[in-house]
Amino acid sequence: MCRQGLVLAVLIPLGAWAAPARAQENNQPPSGFRALFNGSDLSGWHGMEHFDPRQLAKLSPEARAKKLEAETATARQHWSVQQGELINDGRGPFLTTDEEFGDVELWIDFKIASHADSGIYLRTTPQIQIWDYTDGAFAKFAAEKGSGGLWNNAAGSAGKDPLVLADRPIGEWNRFRIRVIGSRTSIWLNGQLVVDHALWHNFWDASLPLFSRGKLQLQTHGGEVRWRNIFLREIPPAEANQMLIHEAHEGFVSLFDGNSLQGWRGDVDSYHVVDGAIVCKPERGGTLHTQDEYGDFVVRLEFQVPPGGNNGLAIRYPGEGDSAYVGMCELQVLDSEHPKYRDLDPRQFHGSAYGMAAAHRGYLRPTGEWNFQEVQVRGSSLQVELNGNRILDTDLEKVTEYLDNNPHPGKSRARGHFGFAGHGDPVRFRNVTIKTLP
Repeated sequence: MCRQGLVLAVLIPLGAWAAPARAQENNQPPSGFRALFNGSDLSGWHGMEHFDPRQLAKLSPEARAKKLEAETATARQHWSVQQGELINDGRGPFLTTDEEFGDVELWIDFKIASHADSGIYLRTTPQIQIWDYTDGAFAKFAAEKGSGGLWNNAAGSAGKDPLVLADRPIGEWNRFRIRVIGSRTSIWLNGQLVVDHALWHNFWDASLPLFSRGKLQLQTHGGEVRWRNIFLREIPPAEANQMLIHEAHEGFVSLFDGNSLQGWRGDVDSYHVVDGAIVCKPERGGTLHTQDEYGDFVVRLEFQVPPGGNNGLAIRYPGEGDSAYVGMCELQVLDSEHPKYRDLDPRQFHGSAYGMAAAHRGYLRPTGEWNFQEVQVRGSSLQVELNGNRILDTDLEKVTEYLDNNPHPGKSRARGHFGFAGHGDPVRFRNVTIKTLP
């Protein structure tokens, strides 16, 4: 059957990210950033209407080029550059980067005219809201709360509205600092936190996390908007993992000391510690589990899979037997994109509750890189976040169909051990921490 380092590593002080290098002026980027707007012309940008990027990708290369060429020509009628400022008259296609980006930190300055409405798309997805918060015409949308919210998030969800009103008076320059890791988004407006590590919803398909990559777009929506100092840096995976580890880490305790298997039970002979990581020995397997049992909890960890690697996270495991069936579930840890797994059932790919609930694919880092994962277990519900993307959100009590019609008698377990279910591959785990939930 295919179920195919504290260490909590020393945490970098939160202030290392809360107060980054100051953005420079006159379109000259600070160290580590690059300017997307050169202050002189529209090099590196094209026009694009509000359009599902998946549909754009389906067009033939010729049709796609023709569409974007026409929209770029129209955009140039409404976008101009004057004295280092990028100006839009409120109309025309959105100005869109030629490049695509994944995890980023972005600095961007804007100034709007009275009654203006605009926004910033990242990964070609709407939108960080910008508007005249004093305009009564926007009152029905709660514009008085200010700019910076994730406008297209579901009503009542985190990030939909800004935490504070941070806009400067209309006609003055404002500065955004925006950080997006996976779907996790934090936004500062004029130095004030307005969105705090919220999940940015996928406007184009609410059932999916944010696309893993996409273009930056500046929205046209009525009223003049001016832009300058557009600086971006791509966040490397190791730094992104550390940022995710650091978020709301209070209450987490380490399950792994980085040097030994102290505190672990079960198939300890099938695992060893290598370079600060728990590693399943080649051609060995079985479940390595914690000494303690847990009911509701959140577990965080980093993992690294070799090509074709296969392992699993044992959830509420009773201490013996096949964790996929006798425990609440086994969450797959798998190199899902390896060719040998192309014919698996969707409920067997990475992050899935094995044989019961399928996780979204496409959010693993390239094979051999470290990934960050968080699993929350409450009652019969499971949430799995991979590299900042929620890839599984399910209630196992509602599952009635199983892979190969093979029931999972342990899925209703209320307590059990947490562990690693090895399948003979040297998958690595580190920075393993847990927080019990009331």
